[in-house]
Amino acid sequence: MLLEVEGLTRYFGGVAAVKEISFQVQESEIFALIGPNGAGKTTVFNLITGLLAPDAGSLVFEGKSLAGLKPHQIAAAGISRTFQNLQLFGGMTVLENIIAGAYLKGRTGFLKSLATWPGSAREERKIRQEALALIDEVGLAGLADLPAAALPFGRQRLLEIARALASGPRLVLLDEPAAGLNSAETKELADYLKRLREEGKSMVLVEHDMETVMEVADRIMVLNFGEAIALGTPAEIQANPEVIKAYLGEDEQVA
Repeated sequence: MLLEVEGLTRYFGGVAAVKEISFQVQESEIFALIGPNGAGKTTVFNLITGLLAPDAGSLVFEGKSLAGLKPHQIAAAGISRTFQNLQLFGGMTVLENIIAGAYLKGRTGFLKSLATWPGSAREERKIRQEALALIDEVGLAGLADLPAAALPFGRQRLLEIARALASGPRLVLLDEPAAGLNSAETKELADYLKRLREEGKSMVLVEHDMETVMEVADRIMVLNFGEAIALGTPAEIQANPEVIKAYLGEDEQVA
């Protein structure tokens, strides 16, 4: 098992943002977290990546506890993420943003490379080549030298995904990756995520676009007011009465 979440709980001012959430993420799986606004989805991401500390529960990644680790240590362990609110370096180019993400996996490291550490030139070339390949893969071909801030919002989303992948993570947390994308870009994104899964990448997806979720997810957990109300395949989730009630009311179906 790649990631094991058990009894994850976090309070804010006495109110449970998430309460006793438990799930597992398997190798080469797209696991989705869905739910209405304020359900606790991004809080789960922040707990997994060390931006918040849980009040209760455990997080185990590749058999090792994440308890007490700082965000950069969790990233170095093999978990990367995107953010609901973009966290790009706007003054840096598309290529530079991706290269910045790649340094997490570099053996020489950023500071050593600046000091022309032995082997750094070879590694620099390799990182640059991989970054350029990622640019093409996510649909940003021809934009490598453009400042990130100059990209349309949807393209910035794609750039952040590429940067998250640049470190070669074992698990990627994607927080609303389809937000701001048009229908054609959303379809391309879905196809890309499925291709990543076929290549062995594992992902946890938070997304409000239900069509995308139902197309790409292997399993889905539904959160409502910080608690899990359903866990299953897309077909099982679409037919679950509690999910239908939480989203649309008693007599509707999740689309």
